Amino acid sequence: MEQILVYMTFPEEKTATRIGRALLEQRLVACVNILPRVESMYWWEGEIQHETEVAALAKTTSTLFEPLKACVLGLHPYEVPCIVAVALDQGHTPFLQWIDEQTRDRSQK
Repeated sequence: MEQILVYMTFPEEKTATRIGRALLEQRLVACVNILPRVESMYWWEGEIQHETEVAALAKTTSTLFEPLKACVLGLHPYEVPCIVAVALDQGHTPFLQWIDEQTRDRSQK
């Protein structure tokens, strides 16, 4: 099973916590780290925006990315939320195995 790190952004901590908890309750992720206050600059509707957001990093498996994305999209207030995944090609083997164990019930359904 391939482990991935999913990077997401949210308008504030309350939303990040609510969605992170939903992902955990559904066993779509093994862990969510919520990072306080990030400065985001981006193009939106033809103008450069500069906002404060909250970022989250979720650890899961590649087989659960689509259900994770669907869950986040269903709960997220943004029209086009940031939900991107990066493969974890290397890592501490016991930690990677822990990700598999924590998401196994869901990924085998």
